[in-house]
Amino acid sequence: MGNPFKAALAAGQPQIGLWLSLAEAYTAEICATAGFDWLLIDGEHAPNDLRSILAQLQAVAPYRGQPVVRAVEGSTALIKQLLDIGARSLLIPMVDTAEQARAMVAATRYPPEGVRGVGSAIARASGFNARTHYLDEANDEVCLLVQAETAAALRNLDAICRVDGVHGVFIGPADLAASMGHRGNPGHPEVQAAIENGIATIVASGKAAGILTGDAALARRYLALGARFVAVGVDVSLLAQATRRLAADFGLGANGRPGQGSGY
Repeated sequence: MGNPFKAALAAGQPQIGLWLSLAEAYTAEICATAGFDWLLIDGEHAPNDLRSILAQLQAVAPYRGQPVVRAVEGSTALIKQLLDIGARSLLIPMVDTAEQARAMVAATRYPPEGVRGVGSAIARASGFNARTHYLDEANDEVCLLVQAETAAALRNLDAICRVDGVHGVFIGPADLAASMGHRGNPGHPEVQAAIENGIATIVASGKAAGILTGDAALARRYLALGARFVAVGVDVSLLAQATRRLAADFGLGANGRPGQGSGY
């Protein structure tokens, strides 16, 4: 089957994505119709579990946008489950060192290259054992993305990028800002300078650089700097903004009460 998202990153093709945090297959499918290159199913901060992630993988499967699943943490057992239900591209949060990155590589690979447990005969990933060569192909299909989102991770970024089997590094602006003493302010000049330096380091290593921002101008800035996978919106924020704007258009404030100065 291969991995079109991994192939696009390897070819240097910018991939524009959308964050899925509503934890619902129905809304994931709606978002999939928009035509984004990739869709991030968030298992870290959204209220997802293994079954809801599976349902979203199934919902977006017919569409062109490639799913990327963010695990709640870098757990070998959890990574095994996510791969078995059909996730081929994984985003692992809070990877601060090359040692951690190497452990994540091992978790995504079958022995002898790694430590992934073998249970493909009952897994969706193998087409429930219909893919006769799945065990031989699975290691190469995985796209492993790790998150550098602390000051420590940026100090170790060059070493992380040198880890064989890491295909991309995603810079997390919110956690990075907090780590640098600017919690809630990822736009702070010090944070932005660190992000730009980080992107430059990742690009120079030959790995794919990634990031999330709802600021369209900033997204284009990161793409111009060489970032290859950039998420440009979050479903929760888009829904909240659109519904609040609609309510405000009719003079309503929070909880349906008339807004101040509505004149009605």
